Amino acid sequence: MPLINYFVEDVDFKIPYPRKTSNWISRIIKGERYKLKEINYIFCSDEYLNKINVDFLNHTSLTDIITFDNSSEKGVVESDIYISIERVKENSAKFNSGFLDELNRVMIHGVLHLLGYKDKTAKAKALMRKKEDACLMKR
Repeated sequence: MPLINYFVEDVDFKIPYPRKTSNWISRIIKGERYKLKEINYIFCSDEYLNKINVDFLNHTSLTDIITFDNSSEKGVVESDIYISIERVKENSAKFNSGFLDELNRVMIHGVLHLLGYKDKTAKAKALMRKKEDACLMKR
């Protein structure tokens, strides 16, 4: 049975509407013709996520999300996705969006990476944003 799990590390946070969120993410994955095996969302602090960023990716900059693709099968989604609640809060203020809207955008951003979407070039970034917007409309 596919699973989407929610964990918290180093922050006081509880995801609103976990069942609705899981159903939404599952629909997006299925709509892209992928099979969901398991996603573990780990909501954490900047400090916690920065340590992962340094230890595993050798990056020193703050980030809002790190997605680890744990799948050994093509077309199967299995992942650990770390999200900094502090970054999401700051970005929601910076981009003048609601916290929940920004959280959903970041959560689906990680999923889209698992589905093969990239964001390293301007063209890829524009497509990623378009896909995020389309996914958010299906919430």
